[in-house]
Amino acid sequence: MAKKALITGITGQDGSFLAEFLLTKGYEVHGMTRRTSTMNFERIKNIIDEIELHPGDLLDQHSLTMMVKEVQPDEVYNLAAQSFVETSWKQPVLTGEFTAMGVTKMLEAVRLSKPDAKFYQASSSEMFGKVQETPQKETTPFYPRSPYGVAKVYGHWITVNYRESFDMFAVSGILFNHESERRGLEFVTRKVTHAAARIKLGKQDFVELGNLDSKRDWGYAKDYVEAMWLMLQQDKPDDFVIGTGQTWSVEHLCKTAFDVVGLNYKDYVKINDKFKRPAEVDLLVADPSKANKVLGWKPKTSFEQMIEIMVKSDMEREANA
Repeated sequence: MAKKALITGITGQDGSFLAEFLLTKGYEVHGMTRRTSTMNFERIKNIIDEIELHPGDLLDQHSLTMMVKEVQPDEVYNLAAQSFVETSWKQPVLTGEFTAMGVTKMLEAVRLSKPDAKFYQASSSEMFGKVQETPQKETTPFYPRSPYGVAKVYGHWITVNYRESFDMFAVSGILFNHESERRGLEFVTRKVTHAAARIKLGKQDFVELGNLDSKRDWGYAKDYVEAMWLMLQQDKPDDFVIGTGQTWSVEHLCKTAFDVVGLNYKDYVKINDKFKRPAEVDLLVADPSKANKVLGWKPKTSFEQMIEIMVKSDMEREANA
């Protein structure tokens, strides 16, 4: 009998890669989608016939409970959230509803309808925010610096609470920034690769960015979904930091992306203060040694390879647009 997985946020970057990965492992894959007037299945269009979609909403407890009851999954991956830091300043209450309370509702749905299912919660390096030590590991204290980061801390701790209170197999993956050609255009990596492609093709003149000195630990999303799966294959539930352990500045990101198309980034990148955050996160860099040791996980794709994949994908997309 094939194992059954249920993924919330299946139409997102991570959800789509995870669905593809689980299909290669022989899983029966189910996904939750929110009912909207325009459904965005762009990222899962190549596997849409191989998966089963269910209507549900993190704001609606009943829909979640009924969905888990119907699917009876072996594994639940909770990837749905309001996932953009900048938006969380404009919609702090909604971010809390989705990204914090949504986790509780999902855990409740599992507890009520399939308590032996293994549960994965997508935690975030944004929980570390104003970092208390560098690099950051599982025991590093949280100090979130945005409504998104605060909501993710809640989601993280409620997962720990359900694990300890109800003996559920519930884990959190504290994933550092992970990018890909499927990343939304509002994220800085994709904003830069997309701009490099459009500028090369003569469709755009320049790109405006905020803090070029800001540094992040950036990895390839396709590598990171395997870590999620590995966490649910362990004998006992535990939380893991997932990252590369290396860091690159936004300026280096620009240089790398523009190098792919043979341009000098300095000619095309402009600074605009409106893209700077109210409270900047300083230096996020992972210590993934526990994941290396326990899960046997290591990133397969280098930063340069990832940016090249993204730029070439954007070149192809824009050339055909």
